[in-house]
Amino acid sequence: MVSNAKRRVVITGMGLVSPIGIGRDPFLSSLQGGHCGVRKISSYKGAATPGGIGGEVWDFDDTSAKKEYLSEKEQRKALKVMCREIQLGAAAAMLALKDSAIDLDAVDRERFGVEYGANLMFFSPDQLGDAATASLNDQGEFTMDRWGATGLAKMEPLWMLKYLPNMPACHIAIFAQALGPNNSVTVDEASTGVALTEALNIMERGAADVMLVGGTGTRVHPIRTVHGRFWEELGCDEANPESSCRPFDSNRVGQVAAEGAGCLVLEEESHALARGAKIWGRLYGGASSCVGRPDGEIDPHRALVNSIQAALRRSGVSANEVGHYHAHGNGSILGDAAEAAAIREVFGSSVPVTSMKGFTGNPGAGGGFLQIAASLLSLESGHIPYTLNSTNPDPTLGVNLVTGAPQTTNNKLFVAANYTRAGQAAAVVVDAS
Repeated sequence: MVSNAKRRVVITGMGLVSPIGIGRDPFLSSLQGGHCGVRKISSYKGAATPGGIGGEVWDFDDTSAKKEYLSEKEQRKALKVMCREIQLGAAAAMLALKDSAIDLDAVDRERFGVEYGANLMFFSPDQLGDAATASLNDQGEFTMDRWGATGLAKMEPLWMLKYLPNMPACHIAIFAQALGPNNSVTVDEASTGVALTEALNIMERGAADVMLVGGTGTRVHPIRTVHGRFWEELGCDEANPESSCRPFDSNRVGQVAAEGAGCLVLEEESHALARGAKIWGRLYGGASSCVGRPDGEIDPHRALVNSIQAALRRSGVSANEVGHYHAHGNGSILGDAAEAAAIREVFGSSVPVTSMKGFTGNPGAGGGFLQIAASLLSLESGHIPYTLNSTNPDPTLGVNLVTGAPQTTNNKLFVAANYTRAGQAAAVVVDAS
């Protein structure tokens, strides 16, 4: 029986697969150098984003995945039943394990778990081409009778496994031989806070000593970009695509679609100290909320306030102790205004605020983990990362935006939060001291 008294959960590794770099060092170099990952989309044909732009993971394909990130025999074999998002998520997890320098042979596998967030995953319509053609009648019309008899046999075997959002956690657990608690969450951008909070619950009650916690997503898949054109405020600066995403800026025009994955190694503190691990920070607490108004409209402002305040309460931290707030900050006109109102309600107008989506765009379920990593890496040198492209902060929003250059700080306690178009929000409190 493992006692759960005062179990402290720390972060001992991170794996980052992002539009501004793969791995910790390239990612931080881009943050410090102001290098943006938004440009014309090249990996996906038919993307419907404004201007055809997005934040892709530019140096990632099947070849690099096999050679650099998923190179073990069983990993390479599994690639054929992994869509791109699953590959990104699995690569992030393997990078996180490597970054943590943990000896897996010394880990109790039944106390080693996985918690992973994901978006809904889409396949390309052309993958149904052969099956649909085989289902046509003599008049060239699709018929369900032929679909079962002849069409279905033309489908790629096991094709559905490539697109199930619970598969990142499954593959990662197999690759790492993590036999402990395993769960998947599909709460879009809020997946970060939900996954981390659930992992914290598991570890605090003594059910695991080590967990891989991450998220992966894409908004640049052609089908997803069509949804985005209907559902979201998307923007593009045709003259300078890299400056398209301008969080909290007076001239913001909308969010930018992106893809990416991030993974953190969570470890019980004494377990980490016993092996001499580098500790990047401590996860104090997290919470989530979903709010819709009586008229059917969502209320991200209230959902953010609820989740941030609940996370602070669980952490035993007051709002005035927080050194900075790492915002969802996607550059949308209405979304940034709602989040700014939540920031003012919880923290007032003095807490430093930053968002990294000017660097990457919005990668969906993977984005929040990139936010946390950006803060952890920057705080190691005593800085708050700055908000790229926001050269003219909107004064009507009333937030203290970090822009132009990283801001020096001695306070390494921060809150990171995200929200979704469905009214969900989640927040976590992290101490990088």
